[in-house]
Amino acid sequence: MANLNNKKVAMLTEEGFEQVELTSPKEALEAAGATVHIISPQSGKIKAWDHTDWGIEVDVDRVLSEVSPDDYDALVLPGGVLNPDKLRQNKDAVAFASAFLDEGKPVAAICHGPQLLIETGMISGRRLTSYPSLQTDLKNAGAEWVDEQVVTDNGLVTSRRPDDLDAFNAKTIEEIGEGVHV
Repeated sequence: MANLNNKKVAMLTEEGFEQVELTSPKEALEAAGATVHIISPQSGKIKAWDHTDWGIEVDVDRVLSEVSPDDYDALVLPGGVLNPDKLRQNKDAVAFASAFLDEGKPVAAICHGPQLLIETGMISGRRLTSYPSLQTDLKNAGAEWVDEQVVTDNGLVTSRRPDDLDAFNAKTIEEIGEGVHV
């Protein structure tokens, strides 16, 4: 496993993220030595969605309007249905994600998380996966959608669902360890 000491990771999320898609990558990244900040457009606490009902609340470490992509080495986007739908409508969230893609910094998105990436206009020609219901949207955005546990395309890591978290976490750590992808 890569050593992520001195790496800072932004986890951009909104209320309604899928609980395990935030907690599992966060724990794995921290175990690898990374500093992980939960970033959201709102301050205070945000509530998770846990399969079929509301879940835990997590503290927001940094408010989106007060951070810069330059402060971070990588971006992780948890899924959930509500979270990505809110983020994709937020111009600051779209700009934040766009900066990571533009600079070749690792970006990891699971389940419905790639919805935000569609709004960047920067996934055309990229190979990725997602929750199956997003495949038409991703294809319409010019992406090559595949049904695989984890897909990596030049620092962009994507997975389909919570069952893929072990592979997603391992590949995310590997890509962050590699650093910027030109």
